[in-house]
Amino acid sequence: MKTVRLRSSTARWLHRQWQKRGLWARLLWPLSCLAQGYVFAKRRWYERDTKRAYRAPVPVVVVGNLYVGGVGKTPVVIALVQQLKALGFHPGVVSRGYGVKLGPTARLGQGELEADLVGDEPALISQQTHAPICVHPNRRLACQTLLNSYPEVDIIVSDDGLQHLALKRDLEIIVQDQRGVGNGWLLPAGPLREPPDRLGRVDLVITRETLTPTRSAEQGSTHRLKSPAQPSVAAPTPRSPVELLMWLQITAIHSLDRQINLSVKEFIAFQKTKTTVAIAAISEPDRFFKSLTEASILYQNTLGLPDHDRFDADVFNAWQADLFLITAKDAVKCRSLRDPRIWVVVAEAAFSDPLWATKLLKQLPLNARSQTE
Repeated sequence: MKTVRLRSSTARWLHRQWQKRGLWARLLWPLSCLAQGYVFAKRRWYERDTKRAYRAPVPVVVVGNLYVGGVGKTPVVIALVQQLKALGFHPGVVSRGYGVKLGPTARLGQGELEADLVGDEPALISQQTHAPICVHPNRRLACQTLLNSYPEVDIIVSDDGLQHLALKRDLEIIVQDQRGVGNGWLLPAGPLREPPDRLGRVDLVITRETLTPTRSAEQGSTHRLKSPAQPSVAAPTPRSPVELLMWLQITAIHSLDRQINLSVKEFIAFQKTKTTVAIAAISEPDRFFKSLTEASILYQNTLGLPDHDRFDADVFNAWQADLFLITAKDAVKCRSLRDPRIWVVVAEAAFSDPLWATKLLKQLPLNARSQTE
């Protein structure tokens, strides 16, 4: 457990360093220049020969990020897939399957999937959308396997893959949070996978806000799409990206076995005399803890673990507590546990424009749009 805490503390320190151009970042800046050169050369290589990239027979929408780590991409993928289904589409999802050892064969399924086989985020997406999903680092293989097994799929959503240029796409979405682009430098001196001007070459930029609209208005804060410390983005292209805001709002809390489902108000009354510990293995555990506080949900202790960290009974047995609160992403890793003390916090994404998916699809190129009709 001490090793886990050290890894989590190191990750938090690293993200703090990436918000400024201090001594540590400046020492690593030459390596970032090499990384930027590689990104530029890779893009030019694919641009010079368009046949190098795979074109799926159905439209492809990529949801990715520039800032390494969690920025709220998975809730966007879930919301997009749900809206596509509501509009009459039959979406499928491809993902890398981070943290899972995959051989030459892609893995796919639908509904309840094991996180150990496909990864925690793909398992969560599949559980909440019931859309077919296929995981493999090779997105071409993932797309082909998905379409062969589920021929009814008429649009593919790629969870991550913004930098996977071997897969052609019809629409691109970048998700970021209030950290924007940090110090504006690429890894390892900064947090970026690509230069900041990439923001100006996508169809939609979604910024995750920390506070809900109501709480934000109470505190008099103003919404900004990009971080104040962010370097200026390159001159806008003819197709300037649409800007959208997103919030995650706690809507319910249910027992791990899903037999009991409570509203936030009901859970607050239920936990009043109980000792509660909040645990999260996500990129920014403090966000989860703050969201609980904002919803007036009490807890006496917290445990922040590294993103995608495995959960087992020892994590919970180490505490003397009546209740444990975990995220839905972590819950898919706990299905084998039979601990009635574990409760799952359900958070749903809300957007500044509820019709954003409908408007986004109107930007599909005509040839891609005709494939969906």
